[in-house]
Amino acid sequence: MDGAALTVERDDESLASSPGSAEPREAAAPQEQSVSQPSKPTYPSPAALPTQEGPDGIRFDINQGARVVVPFRATGRWRVRLRDLDTGNTLFMSENQGAFVRSAKRFFVRFGIEVWDVDESDTASLVLSHEYDARGRDVLIQFPVGTLGDILAWFPYAARFGQEHGCRLTCAMSPLISVLLRDAYPDIRFVTHEEVTERKLAEAAYATYCLGLFFDDAECIHQPTDFRHVGLHRTAGYILGVDPAEEAPRLALPDESRPIDEPYVCIAVQSSTQSKCWNNPDGWRQVVRFLKDHGYRVICIDQKPAHGHGFVWNHIPHGCEDETGDRPLTERTRWLRHAAAFVGLSSGLSWLAWAAGTPVVMISGFTHPTNEFQTPYRVINWHACNSCWNDVRVRFDHKDFLWCPRHTGTSRQFECTRLITAEQVIGTIRRVPAFAAGAA
Repeated sequence: MDGAALTVERDDESLASSPGSAEPREAAAPQEQSVSQPSKPTYPSPAALPTQEGPDGIRFDINQGARVVVPFRATGRWRVRLRDLDTGNTLFMSENQGAFVRSAKRFFVRFGIEVWDVDESDTASLVLSHEYDARGRDVLIQFPVGTLGDILAWFPYAARFGQEHGCRLTCAMSPLISVLLRDAYPDIRFVTHEEVTERKLAEAAYATYCLGLFFDDAECIHQPTDFRHVGLHRTAGYILGVDPAEEAPRLALPDESRPIDEPYVCIAVQSSTQSKCWNNPDGWRQVVRFLKDHGYRVICIDQKPAHGHGFVWNHIPHGCEDETGDRPLTERTRWLRHAAAFVGLSSGLSWLAWAAGTPVVMISGFTHPTNEFQTPYRVINWHACNSCWNDVRVRFDHKDFLWCPRHTGTSRQFECTRLITAEQVIGTIRRVPAFAAGAA
């Protein structure tokens, strides 16, 4: 049995941001908030009472787990059972005179819910038998606010869920990102977290699922398997119970025209932690010179002209053109859509380039290649320490901009990308179709 509780639970865990986190702003993990102030839940809570009405005052739903309320009775008792219809396992069973039952598992399970009326003579009669069925019902899938790459990585699985279950799907996310998706997915309703509360959407939901990276979920309450084992994007497929095969989201732009006539390449050199950056001190200069020598304008689309912390800062490389700033994601996507290639890091802009259909040259040793979307232009040096993000033995520290769990304070710090040479990156760029066709 999965140990479902007999009391209302209010344990809305906040999520740590991921390597795909970038603009519009960085999300805060709960441990980063002041202990003197209450933590704000990452997501709007489900309705206080289950939203579906059953017989005899029973209520039930699948909002962040299976939930059942059976009213108090002075005589006799209720028998409540939760089942996994796909495995045939009984997850929880209890006899009581009134209770609020909630499953331990919050990810997708095809729940079966059964309630019996047990009289004084121990004769049980089935009162409610419900098998999970979201067809034609309201389902809410909630995404964290403050990340770009994560949302683009996870959204296709939400869309796949809606198609497979035939539900009325609502996705709650930042409007800075939904503007890219709304017109491409007209059958999906996009709302903000605030609108979930203001419009009382939780009170209408048959089922609710929350997507995120759950670092400390050792008991697999929010995810069926650790995301570090399956990849940043595919974890959403496991949470939602759909095929985890990767798929780029469709993006719809108000202006699809080419921003400049000349051939160009987009780059992004900054990220939310130094371990994601390319720490070769002369790498970007050499790559920019190579691109310009071969007839390409080089456009930097980072959010800021400089980003860092303390004594470590990353600046726009010499020789590229500055298109940084707090600009709409639709504008960045327009630049990416027509670029010959994008050269970047394990960051949100790489996920945006992937969604835009741009060849992505990704420089990273911080993550294992299985962590991100498949690209034939991945750059990693297997001779160096690598893949600490996907190592379950270490815990990523979002507060430490210089996080390097294995070699902090030694000559090997950040060697995962520091030992990636400009020669290796340039050799990878040469395989991109625009270059392989003769431009290089």
